[in-house]
Order: sequence, then C-alpha cells, then structure tokens
Amino acid sequence: MTTNLSSLALEADPRNSDHPVVATGKHPIETELLKASHDHTVTFEEYAYYAAFTRAEEKEANERHVAAAGPKTIKSVIMSRFSKGTQEPTNTPSESLSTGEKNGLDEKTTSPDRNLGNVTDSEWKNASRAVRTAGWSSVFYLITTDILGPFSVPWAFAQMGYGPGIALYTVFGGLALYSGLQLWKVFMFLDSDRYPMKSYADTFFRVYGRWARHGINILQAIQLLFTVSILILSNGQSISQVSKGNLCFIACLVIFMAAGMIIGQIRTLQRFGWLANFAVWINVLIIFICMGVAANSAPNFKAITASYGGDDGTLFAPGPIHRYAGTPPNGAATGGNGFTGSLNGLNQAVYSYGGAMLFISFLSEMRHPWDFWKGVIVADIFIYVCYMFFGIFVYSYQGQYTYNPAPQSLSPYAWQTATNIMNIVTGLIAAALYGNIGIKVAYVEVFQELLNAPPLTSTAGKWLWVAMVPAYWALAFVVCAAIPSFSYISGLVGALCILQFTYTFPAILAFGFQIQKDAMTAEEQFDPATRTYSYVDRGYKRWVRGFKVKWHLNSFNMFYFLGALCTAALGIYSSCLGLMSAFDGASQATSFGCKSPSA
Repeated sequence: MTTNLSSLALEADPRNSDHPVVATGKHPIETELLKASHDHTVTFEEYAYYAAFTRAEEKEANERHVAAAGPKTIKSVIMSRFSKGTQEPTNTPSESLSTGEKNGLDEKTTSPDRNLGNVTDSEWKNASRAVRTAGWSSVFYLITTDILGPFSVPWAFAQMGYGPGIALYTVFGGLALYSGLQLWKVFMFLDSDRYPMKSYADTFFRVYGRWARHGINILQAIQLLFTVSILILSNGQSISQVSKGNLCFIACLVIFMAAGMIIGQIRTLQRFGWLANFAVWINVLIIFICMGVAANSAPNFKAITASYGGDDGTLFAPGPIHRYAGTPPNGAATGGNGFTGSLNGLNQAVYSYGGAMLFISFLSEMRHPWDFWKGVIVADIFIYVCYMFFGIFVYSYQGQYTYNPAPQSLSPYAWQTATNIMNIVTGLIAAALYGNIGIKVAYVEVFQELLNAPPLTSTAGKWLWVAMVPAYWALAFVVCAAIPSFSYISGLVGALCILQFTYTFPAILAFGFQIQKDAMTAEEQFDPATRTYSYVDRGYKRWVRGFKVKWHLNSFNMFYFLGALCTAALGIYSSCLGLMSAFDGASQATSFGCKSPSA
C-alpha cells in the first residue's frame, strides 16, 4: 500500500467538500443525497430496483459517447488519455422512458413519484452525476498510485525466500483482484442516482445494515490513525539518517509530526490534486535509484544492526550475502526466525496490496462503471509485475541484509540522503491526506453521528476541527514513538486492518450480497409508490433458499472469509512476537528514546 495516495484527486469531489452542493434555487440537494444514502428504511430490493435504471441509462449514455467519438485511431486514443473527463448530459424523467422501455419497465416505474425534499428528479440526477466523469484508464491510474508501494517487498522476500515470496505475492495479488471485482459487483447492483454509493461502508450498510456501517467506519478511522503513525515513524527514520544519527530520534518524529499538524489544518485539498502526480513520479525515481545503488554498493549494515542487532554490532556484521529459494533458516534473514519470519513477510505482502478501501470512491467517479473491471485487472497485473521485479532484484543483491523500507537500505550517504529527502516530501503529502480523511471519518461517523457533535460547516465544528488535528497527530505520534519498529508495526497494521478491508470484508460482503440477490424471484415485485416489496418468504428460510442457488460460490466466499480471518490471526501473532523481540533488546531503539532504529 503506497504512502502516496492518488485519492488526493478525489478531494475535488464536491461530495467530499466542507460545503454542501446547492442546486439552482435554495434546495440543498447534496444534503438530501447524503440523507438518502444512509436511509435505514430503504430495503436491499429498493436499492436494486433503482440501480437497474441507473445502469441502463449509463449504458445508453456510453453508447452515445462512443458513437460521438467516432472510430478510434492511435491519435484519438493518446489524446483521450490526456484529456479532462467529460460529463454526460443527464436525462430528464421523460427522456429516460426509452431506457425503461428497453428494459421491460413501464412509464410508471421509470419515474415513480417520491418526496425528494423539494428537489426535482432532474436536479437530483444532475447532482448525483456531477462528478461521474472518469474513464477506466483514469481508474487504472488511481488504483495503481493508491496501491503501488514496493519499498517493503525486498524485505518480505528476505523473510520468505524466492519460492514462498513469489507464491504468496501471486496468491494475495489474485485474491486482491477477486475482492476488487466483488466490490464492483455489489456497486453495480446497488448504486443508483436515487441512492448514490460513495464509500466502502455504504456497501455494508446496504447488505447488512447500520451496525455494519458504523463498525467499518470505526475500523477505517483506526487504520488511518495507524497509517499516519507509520508515516511519522518511516519519515522520522529518514530524518535521522539524513542527520547521521546526531539528532535525537524522538526529535525527528516530533519534527515530522509538527509539519503534519500545520498541513493538517487544511480542511479541503482541492488544490492539492497535482501533488499526487508529483509524488508518483518521485516514487518511480526512488525505485530506479534503489535498484541502481543496490547493484553497485553494499547493504546498509549500520541500519540493519540498529534495528535487529546488538550494541556491539556483531549480529549483522558484514559477511557473505545469502539468497534462499525456500524459507530462510533461523536468523538468516533480518528479524526472521523461520516460520515466524515468513509470517512477518506475509504481513508485508498484505500491506502491499492494501487499497480496496477506496475502490467504491473510485467507482462513484466513473462515467461508465461497467468498465471498472478493465482498470482493476490492468492495474493489478502492473502492480504485481512491479513488485516481482523490484523485490527479486533488490533481494538478489542484498540478500539477508535487505532492510525495510528499501530506500533506507542504501549504504552510500549521498544516495541515501537523496532518497530519504524525496521520501520525506512524498510522505508528508500522504500523511496530510491520510490525516485529513482520518479526522473526517472519525468526526462525521463517530462524533457527529453517534455523539451528536455539530457539523463541520458550523462555527463550533470548525473550532473542533482545529482542536482535533493536533490531538489526532499527537495520538499517532504516541503510537509510533512507543513502538519504534517500522517492519513490525506496519505488519501489525496490515494484519489487523488492511487485510480485513482487502480480503476479509469483501469475502463476507460478497457472501451476504449473493444470497440476498439470489433470493429475489420473478414472482416478487417492488412497488415504488408504496416502497413495499412482495416477499414470498422472510428470515432464515429466505437466506437458506438464496444460499442454495449458487452454493459453490457462497461456499467459496465463506471459506475465503474464514481463511482471511485465520491469516489475520497468524499475522497479528507474528507481529506481536516481532515487537516483543524488538523490546527484548534486539533493537537499539526504545520507546520514546533517542537512539535511532535506522542510523
């Protein structure tokens, strides 16, 4: 999971801004859209009913768009990749009748009457589709820059060896693709102009209810807090290396935390979209520098000993470099001890593929969401190839002395400093974004909804934001200062949070969704006038009947869910053992101490 989220670009979405979008007149359409998205009286079947119309209209609009674009040429393909997104004109209710007729829907059901809070149906649709302009190539870019984060991959190979490393990164990459496609499937069936889906938690709200949405949002807030902690720790190590260890490590962490507190006061990041592209190219440059330097210089024995060795520097003194086809023997890899070391490497594989949490946000930006499968498949293949090439390349040159993150494993001080400074810049960009999103999630979903705090747009809400930013960053600082072990704390976050969002949650979501979808029969009908559905059965009997329709797929999803839970348990166990070994004296760094784990 990269520390340079491309979702900076998504901050331009007016639905994520601090001020609701107001339509022509005095109708707060955006406020009504948000209420509709979280209306607990809407049933699964009603979501599906309106989603069918939206998908049909999107298909018709896409056909018009393709016809207007004319035949594809090399020039048109290249130009389209660099053009701005275009918004399709929204059909009025009368214009959408042709779509309804094509899908066997009559005029009444195509445009049912409903109180939309004094907002016309046309205004409602225009507001809902206001930012649906992205194509699948844009989504490929967003997914790639969101997930791609290869700097832990060489260390993971040092923990697991070539064979297990390649196997696990292949399996987890394939399962991450499957999870992404399941989220896409749920979005296509339940998202509509009437009830737009905008966040990961919305999928669980529509399949399992309010309790699931609150649980997802709370865990998301926790993950973002830990992610900010990891960024403070990683960039604190970079600052420490730049200072050659002459600066107290806690001071290094405080410097980065203070910078984050200042930038964190920005409540909206619309003007920061270009920073995402800047950060991506810096990352690419760091990758090439790491490979070139690793191939022509020795590993950073000083950093390795500081993290995993004793004060005498004997544990990881310079010696022959070893690479292993299978699991390295005890003590052969930095911080590894056979099976536990392999589990720590597995945690990094999980961390590397994290990013599904933002897929729903990407889908909500698409002009034609059906094309999402193209973007996610191409992105997953590209990310997998990058991980394999970079991980195997660096591990082949540094062997058991590979360090995490990779830029800090370079021994020449000049190159080490250059990559550290670039990493600090991109890390600060990412930390500002993660902190912004994390505070908003915590505030809106926890404080505002559960504790009735004032809206962020109010004066009281703005002052609470000002107070929450330093409190949030201070809490993240306490976490990383108390546990100054980058590989193990990032692995713990991967097992505790990221694995759930990328593997565990999509599996159980697909399980519940598929059963409810297959339980719907041709005899059952939804009445838009009364908002009632003619169920043939309810409760346990309905779930059993829905399970039997595609029992093989449902069984796989349940097996996948249980397997992900077991993997999470093993990952948490191995990370805790690693943290315990770090506190037992293997590392020079101590909680809230001055000694650096990287210098």
